[in-house]
This record gives sequence, C-alpha cells and structure tokens, in this order.
Amino acid sequence: MEKASSPEKWQAKVSVTLTKSKPDQIWLLFTDFFNFNKWLQTLTTCHGVHGINGELGCIRFCSGSSIRSNGVEPTVGWSREKLVAVDPVERVMRYEIVESNIGFESYVSTVRILPRDEEGCVIEWGFTVDPVGGWSLDDLVKKYEKALGIIAKNMEEALTRT
Repeated sequence: MEKASSPEKWQAKVSVTLTKSKPDQIWLLFTDFFNFNKWLQTLTTCHGVHGINGELGCIRFCSGSSIRSNGVEPTVGWSREKLVAVDPVERVMRYEIVESNIGFESYVSTVRILPRDEEGCVIEWGFTVDPVGGWSLDDLVKKYEKALGIIAKNMEEALTRT
C-alpha cells in the first residue's frame, strides 16, 4: 500500500497478487463496468445509466453498503461513476464519481492489471479524493484493501470454475 496525504487531497493505492489468473482474463472482468456487483457483493446494485458498457464516457449507478458517509451508514450509499480512460494495451482504466451520497468529492480511481512473472497478475487500485468527513485516510485504505481482496478472490474463483 502506498499513500500520500495533503490538506487538499487524499491519495492511496492498494494491490493484490493473483497466482491463477492471467492479466487479460482479469482485465475483461474489470472492464465489464456495468456489472461490478458480481465481484463485490456489498454493492447490491450496479448497472449502466448512460453509454455502452466498458466504453469511454459510459456511466454506471452503484448502490450498497460498502461505504459510509460522515461516519454513519446511509440508508443506501450510492454513486454515479463515469469511465474517463480505458487503455486495453496497458490494461489501465480510470473512473470518477460524478454524483453520490457517500461524501466523496473530486474522486478519481485508477485500476491497473499488471503481469506477474510467469504466472498470475497484480491488480492495483488507486484513488485520489478530497478528504471525506468521518473518515481517516487509513480507514479508507483499509476499506479498499478489504474490498480488493474480496474482488480478487471472487474473480479468480469464477475463472477457475470455467
């Protein structure tokens, strides 16, 4: 985990290593942008509201219990997220929250799927966000580490079943 904190922005990056899945396999699952709730069950809803799934400029609506706002659980946390960069060669995607009730302002996230030696891959998930009321940067990083671990486990299990 890498993190940097300033009065203006929080930045951090978490990563997980997969040993049984190839980078291209994981990339295809991440770029199914409108169906991310398949991999993170705390998202009870994730679906497209604009554009074509996985294409630049598409927007998804996500809701669930994964993030609280201002230190309390909202009835339902939700966000609209826009895909702002997709590089299938480097396997990098970037999205931003354009609207939410979870306290994230000026949020941009970058996901990279990197090859790992002979086998497997590494998923890196980084974010930049204005400080979030009721949270510390360390708490937010722990939340991302836990979520990425669940996502990676679910993706790898799905790929080994096929």
